[in-house]
Amino acid sequence: MDSSPDVFSEAKLGPVTLRNRVIKAATFEASTPDALVTDDLINYHRLPAAGGVGMTTVAYCAVSPGGRTDGWQIWMRPEAVPGLLRLTDAIHAEGAAISAQIGHAGPVANARTNKAKALAPVRFFNPLSMRFAKKATIDDIREVTAAHANAARLAIDSGFDAVEVHLGHNYLASSFLSPLINRRSDEFGGSLENRAKVARGVVRAVRDAVDSYGAGKIAVTAKMNMSDGVRGGISLDESLQTAKWLEEDGALDAIELTAGSSLVNPMYLFRGDAPVKEFAANFKPPISWGIRMSGHKFFREYPYREAYLLREAKQFRAELKMPLILLGGITNRKTMDLAMSEGFEFVAMGRALLAEPDLINRIKNEKDGQNRVVSKCTHCNRCMPTIYSHTHCVVTGAPDALVR
Repeated sequence: MDSSPDVFSEAKLGPVTLRNRVIKAATFEASTPDALVTDDLINYHRLPAAGGVGMTTVAYCAVSPGGRTDGWQIWMRPEAVPGLLRLTDAIHAEGAAISAQIGHAGPVANARTNKAKALAPVRFFNPLSMRFAKKATIDDIREVTAAHANAARLAIDSGFDAVEVHLGHNYLASSFLSPLINRRSDEFGGSLENRAKVARGVVRAVRDAVDSYGAGKIAVTAKMNMSDGVRGGISLDESLQTAKWLEEDGALDAIELTAGSSLVNPMYLFRGDAPVKEFAANFKPPISWGIRMSGHKFFREYPYREAYLLREAKQFRAELKMPLILLGGITNRKTMDLAMSEGFEFVAMGRALLAEPDLINRIKNEKDGQNRVVSKCTHCNRCMPTIYSHTHCVVTGAPDALVR
């Protein structure tokens, strides 16, 4: 007899009970021009909440001004709390929970639009901002760690049900984990144990802040790379060891498994078409020319398939006891059931919910378990370049309105 849970059953995530096991993954909304909550941002998350997800995730709630990938993203500060309270209240009114993705973009941060110095394990040039990231000092690392703790406290004040610590995509913590990027020779470089200190440190700081400030109120999760998808980057074996350490540290309620590098190989996460021309159109010369001429070397195409990260994620499931969230190519009931049968406690969805915010309700309401509901997402990935204007699906027009 199949003992795997029903994806639409209630589930505990730390101290929080979700109405089902479907999480809307963090995808930058491009809805905060003044780095504060807007009605547009609220609508962006209200739609999938009304559409049936158990929890939605607000992307890039940076822990400091210099930790943003661009200057119009939210960073966690008292000024942001009133708007965040409006946002969390709106999601709760729809019966869903809401998580804040907190982190520091590190070498991915845009120092030009942030008007603040970016940080990296070593001095690092970002071609999109045309600025160098500064080599992080020990004091910088301490400040970033403390900023994560402060962001967690502000998330509690703002009514969030969870925080997701960003340890992926070669953002700051992930860049320290990467042997390709992290060429330091001090206590934060060299061995994996040293390279993992930033990731483990910020997670521990967040857990300690949550336990002392709002014990039992909020879950703590992390988004972590299984692999960077680039030679010399984070490997699956090293990532698995880091995950084991995080489990031993006991500071997390779940890990969402991801892949790819925002610096060198973003399509390793997204799979499907690579919209190079559409990306180039968002920049002025000479950057736009460079993207058009050599963009396919950066935006490498990988064929799309359902549950495309499952093979790697199963290795983590086999070695870890803690709850895991499967991301990547989750678009229908059959794939959700597969994830449950493989031992994953939750599934996370991005593009499919961008195309159809009410997809979960459509799947749940399907009669007789025929599994005939098909996502309208075509994996064209033309939604990706819209993060520079207003994130939406170019096929359906969502999330401007619920897709019927």
